[in-house]
Formats: sequence, C-alpha cells, structure tokens
Amino acid sequence: MRRTMFSPSSRQSLRVAPLALCILVAACGQQKPPQKGPVEVGVVTLTAQNTTVSSELPGRTVSTMMSEVRPQVAGLIQKRLFTEGAMVTAGQPLYQIDARLYRASRDEAEATLASAQATAAAAQAKAQRYRSLGDTEAVSAQDRDDVIATARQAQASVQQARASLQTTNVNLQFTLVRAPISGRIGRTLFTPGALVTASQADPLTTIQQLDPIYVDVTQSSAQLLQLRRSLASGKTLPASATIRLKLDDGTEYPQSGQIEFAEPIVDVNSGTVTLRARFPNPDGLLMPGMFVRVVAPQSVVPGAILAPQQGINRDPKGNATALVVTKANKVERRIVTAGQAIGDKWLITAGLKAGDRLIVEGTDKVKPDDQVKPVAVAASK
Repeated sequence: MRRTMFSPSSRQSLRVAPLALCILVAACGQQKPPQKGPVEVGVVTLTAQNTTVSSELPGRTVSTMMSEVRPQVAGLIQKRLFTEGAMVTAGQPLYQIDARLYRASRDEAEATLASAQATAAAAQAKAQRYRSLGDTEAVSAQDRDDVIATARQAQASVQQARASLQTTNVNLQFTLVRAPISGRIGRTLFTPGALVTASQADPLTTIQQLDPIYVDVTQSSAQLLQLRRSLASGKTLPASATIRLKLDDGTEYPQSGQIEFAEPIVDVNSGTVTLRARFPNPDGLLMPGMFVRVVAPQSVVPGAILAPQQGINRDPKGNATALVVTKANKVERRIVTAGQAIGDKWLITAGLKAGDRLIVEGTDKVKPDDQVKPVAVAASK
C-alpha cells in the first residue's frame, strides 16, 4: 500500500482550516434577524360637518286631476272625435250623440214660446183696456180683475215656455260630448253605434292631467315622531322641502319636486302617514300608478361625523367597531354607534370625534396596541 506523505507546512494548513471554519460558523450564529418596521396603514382624518339626513320612501304616482267622461243625455253615439292616448284640451269635442230628437224638442219649445208670447200680448192689451174702462165704471171691478189676472197668467206661461226652451237647448248641446278638463285621454269604452244613457255606470273614457303629477309616499309614524322630537330638541335642523325621485329601474328622475302636505291621520292598519309630493312632468315620463322611491331630506345634523364604511366593522357580538391611530401612532379599538348610511359613509353618533385618524386600509394587518405608520388616504366626497 502506498502512503501519502504531507510536508510539515501542509499539515499546519490542515490544522488552521478547521479552526477558521469554526470561527466563521460561530460568527454567523451570533447575527440577529433584521428588525421589522411599523406596518403602514391608510387613515382618514375625520371632520365635523353639517350633514343632511335623507329618507328613501316608497310611493306611487297619481294624476293631479282625473275626469271620467260620461254622457248627460241618452242616444246613439254617431262619431268619436279624438285620438286615443292623445292630449286634449278642456272643451274639445270628444263624441257626437244623435241629436235629431233633441233638435225637434228645441223646435217644439220655440213654437210653444211664440204661442205663449202671442197669448200674453193679447191678454196684456185686453187688461190695459179694462183698466181704462174700470176708471169710468163702464165694466165691473170683478171683470177688470179677472182680465188682469189672465194677463199675468199669460206672462207666466211665457216665462215657463222660455225656461223649457233653455232646457232643450242645453240637452241639444249635451249631444256633443266635450272634454271637461285638459290632459291625456285614455282608450274609449264605447264605439260609434253604442247606446248610452245619462245614468250609466261606465264612463265613455277617462282624462288625466299628468303635468304636474303627484307622488303619494308613506312614512312610518314612529320615524315621523322621532324626527319631530329631534327638531323640537334642537339636535337637528329643518331640511329643505326639495326632494328627488328614483324610478322603478333605479335611474334618477331629472326633475326635483316638493312636499305638498302630510295627512293628519295615521293609517290604523299599517301605522304609516301618507305624504304627497308634486313633480313637474313636461315629457309625460311619469304615468299614474308607477312605483317610485322618493329621496326626501328629513333634517340637517350640525357637526355630524361621517366615517367611510370600509373603516367600520362588526365584532362577534354585532357591535360596530373602528380602529383609530392615536397620537403615539398606536392602534386603538373603539366601539362606535353607526346610525344611518349616507352614500358610502356611516353617520357616527358616538365613539368617534373630529380629528380622529380612522384606519380604512390595512385593518386586517394590525391589532390593538400595534405600532403603525399612518399614511393619509383621500376621502371620497
């Protein structure tokens, strides 16, 4: 077997190398891990501002005026004089009813009046002569009084005949059915050739005035009572009466409206109060019976605190909580009272104040008493 020979210098190098390796390993074991800096979190500095609190209430559109067109005389409909669904004006002819019988009645009344006038003229002349003869005692007083009474009866017959003629003229005018109001007319329920009467239950058609238009909304009596108490105590201020409207498809109606009045009674079945609002409707977009939602300002809260919704969470008990950065840049958990949602913010009534730095980004990375590095985040308007 061949032996490998090492020189003295080589043996010394082999002894030095393990020693250097041990020193290097010991030095590495003494190095500490790098320290982590404070976690960056996005914060919003809260401010106090006067905030309008609005309620979104359900409602239905109602025409401001509605008229059921009914015949006032009996007869056959000869013509329909309007286009269904069109706009009509007050006094516009809508239907023509057969007028021949009413025209004949008018002619008869005119003849009766002429006859009564002729009789009255003759009786008046005779009475005038008897008055002259009575002064000379050529006729008895009884005959004179009888002739004068007959003249007065003839004059009364003239007035009666004249009134009858006026009645026949009115009935003749009623054969042309006119629009009682201006508005949009609906479909006709009777066609030419149909027999109508003055006492029938069904209308010929319906006219509705749509500009402006009413919206009837309902509000809980409890909410209304709470609002009135808040206004009376001075905690809130009266809001403007101008309101907005959301349509059934979620879009916003371009015109603003105003609250007209509130019913003075509460519905015993639903416990609600009906409010009536008035909206312009120049394009006829709103039609009676539509379901809408009214956004009505209820009050103005002075010095209100609005917190972004992403900065408010719920604990297992359901309490609203917020993480706030203190002056020492430490995290503090607070239980807050979140009232109404206004846009993408919560109206905070307790637990937060103006100047607090609310954490809105990075809430899942920190816990109470952690040291953090706050970074300002632009708050939405």
